[in-house]
Amino acid sequence: MIEGYLDRESVRAGRPVVFHVSTDAAEFRVRFYRLGRELTFMAESGPYGGVAAAPPPHPDGVPEHASPAVDWKWPAYQHTVPEDWPPGIYLAHFIEGDERRARAVPLLDDSGIEGFGREFFVVRPARPGASGARILYKKSTFTRHAYNRADREDVQRAASLYDNPVYQEAGPDGPRGHRLSLHRPGGVIDLAYWDAPFLAWLERSGYAVDYCTDLDLHEEPGLLAPYRLLLSVGHDEYWSAAMREHVTRFVRGGGNVAFLSANTCWWRVHPVDGNTAFVSDTDHQAGAEYPHLPATDQWWPAPPDGVGAPENALTGVSFRNGGMWPGEWPGDRPREGYRVQHADHWVYEGTGLRDGSDGGPADALGAGTPLIGYECDGAAFARDAEGVAYATGVDGTPESFVILGIYLLDPVHEDFHHLKWGHWNCPVREPGITGPRAATMGIYTAGGTVFTAGTTDWPVVCGRELDPGVVRVTRNVLDRLSGPGPEPGPAPATAGR
Repeated sequence: MIEGYLDRESVRAGRPVVFHVSTDAAEFRVRFYRLGRELTFMAESGPYGGVAAAPPPHPDGVPEHASPAVDWKWPAYQHTVPEDWPPGIYLAHFIEGDERRARAVPLLDDSGIEGFGREFFVVRPARPGASGARILYKKSTFTRHAYNRADREDVQRAASLYDNPVYQEAGPDGPRGHRLSLHRPGGVIDLAYWDAPFLAWLERSGYAVDYCTDLDLHEEPGLLAPYRLLLSVGHDEYWSAAMREHVTRFVRGGGNVAFLSANTCWWRVHPVDGNTAFVSDTDHQAGAEYPHLPATDQWWPAPPDGVGAPENALTGVSFRNGGMWPGEWPGDRPREGYRVQHADHWVYEGTGLRDGSDGGPADALGAGTPLIGYECDGAAFARDAEGVAYATGVDGTPESFVILGIYLLDPVHEDFHHLKWGHWNCPVREPGITGPRAATMGIYTAGGTVFTAGTTDWPVVCGRELDPGVVRVTRNVLDRLSGPGPEPGPAPATAGR
């Protein structure tokens, strides 16, 4: 038995990465890999003396479950990252046993990224921007921790923000809300699904990229300054106020963002305990009850029932106007793709896709692939006399936002053959809103330019090259928004505005 977690999920080249490990073996080793064009073995460290450590008990006495709220305080070990390790996302694989037993464990390949006894971390250049990369890839670590159940391969501890969470009232330990420690084990899941295929595609395509975590963006106001483009990838649900402030300022100053993600910036988090934990007042049950409704750390509702800063003011879209697949994750989904609008926009350059303005039917971007979902975001919209969807802005979406692709969501929650609309608390908070909801791909300019894919699985479809249109749109976005040249021109005029 062996499992562990990182003290911090990012480290600068030349500095030590610290990991905490529990094992019943007398010794163990750690193998390090880099995710890129392929999973590349970088080094093995150790041996280290093994110590078995117990998880902290759940404060509510939940049988056989550990606490998700406190630092597990397992023994600490470290490995100094060589200065010549390139920026990237790295995998630490914990190997139990003596050298003979370790030699019997084969090196991992791309099929071995997901699993227990593994953790990931970001290697950053010694100085921000020193690599010359114009693109900064943000790994959504707060969201990863929210869903991390702290399970082991043979034990289901079910300890997360969603499983047996711990709720606290406001006090010296932080604000009111569910408390979650970042110092817990749990293995690797989301990295293998969303990030790994897209990272491989980025490197195959020749893009130079630096990397950071949510915590890096939270702590460092000047982090974005050396870059032209910030990438948010996959599932990016939990944001701190500082994260939003730093990205908003970046965009206003001419920086660009590509949200190749969805369910983005849905909950606010408050880092505490020296940023080794966070608190968020969400709508998750603690025991048999909802501790506090409405949950005040939802971004879009007005105070006192929420933050009062709609996420679509930054992203252009919101899960409030989107939806999710109600079956198993990730599951199969409708494969109709995005109905193309404004096919003459530079985002569509070279795709050959049509929008119906030539008298023929409009094409669908990503048709035949599960592009829409697992979760998707949208903008409040109406249609002009020609049936073209445009953002109304009533939900906070910027005036310059142009809908480039749209997929209508079925409002029937019980039918598991359709994507369902929104989160359960959307109709609870807004019972009078019955307008259509749709996954929405779009773009706006407000100083810098913000592109949103409106779906969590964009990086999967692009990374696996399942649709040439999605790949070309991604290239167009990365090339234009990361380049040193002038900013994109004005958005096309939209009827009905």
